[in-house]
Amino acid sequence: MKFFHKLRLIQDMIKFEHSIFALPFAYLGAVLGSLEVLGRFPTWAQIGWITLAMVGARSAAMALNRVIDRKIDARNPRTATRHIPAGLISEMFAWGFVVVSFIVLFVAAYQLNMLAVKLLPVAVFFLVLYSYTKRFTWLCHVVLGIATALGPLGGWVATTGQIDLKSLILFATVALWIGGFDVIYACQDVDFDKREGLHSIPSRFGVRVALVISSWMHVGTALGLIALAFFTQLSWIYVLGVVIAVMILVYEHSIVSADDLSRLNMAFFTMNGVLSMIVFIFSFADVLMI
Repeated sequence: MKFFHKLRLIQDMIKFEHSIFALPFAYLGAVLGSLEVLGRFPTWAQIGWITLAMVGARSAAMALNRVIDRKIDARNPRTATRHIPAGLISEMFAWGFVVVSFIVLFVAAYQLNMLAVKLLPVAVFFLVLYSYTKRFTWLCHVVLGIATALGPLGGWVATTGQIDLKSLILFATVALWIGGFDVIYACQDVDFDKREGLHSIPSRFGVRVALVISSWMHVGTALGLIALAFFTQLSWIYVLGVVIAVMILVYEHSIVSADDLSRLNMAFFTMNGVLSMIVFIFSFADVLMI
């Protein structure tokens, strides 16, 4: 019972429910890639292994981040109550969870195709690198975007066994989206980051400029979503979803400002979770109509 209690704690620690950010885009990469390249939907087995790979990758990355940042988290009033600094989960148990999660990722990739296996070192590199980047570069948000965007790119690779321009457009779109809202999220720690000598766009340029940079990153997201409509068989139903997604991004930026970050969590969690679901649902509805 104690083991399962720890598993529940670690599930809470890695915020498993936040998988809603990237998982729909991984499914989009899988479905769109399969239709564009092979002219058919992916199999249920492929969807299952992709899901397992995403769960393994995200679980490993989040747990690894919590272990690596445990001392920093302990000094930050906002994060001092996280599971490892609070003593709810031991470092050893968290490390064991990281190893198991990476094994799950490897097994899932092996069940898909050899290109997925060959690209695993790249994915693992960025998943590990992100946790260290705040120590030496304010581009940490970009690294997080790249690491997360490997999910949809991986979904494309998983069903097609190849990388092409359309898959890279999807990759860049998601990287900009994730990086942009991570910049917003980092605004709440700007004072702590400055005191600790940690790097982020808000601590380097200030909150006001950081929010402008985030806005432009999300302009890039909107352009990427639009580009997919031109380069793929997606049509007006998908475009309608993109319009809603862009409206969500606009609203997200309207509820935070340099003078008022009180609704930051709403912008970060709620709105981005809705956005990812909207894009996938409208995309899937679109391809069903083809």
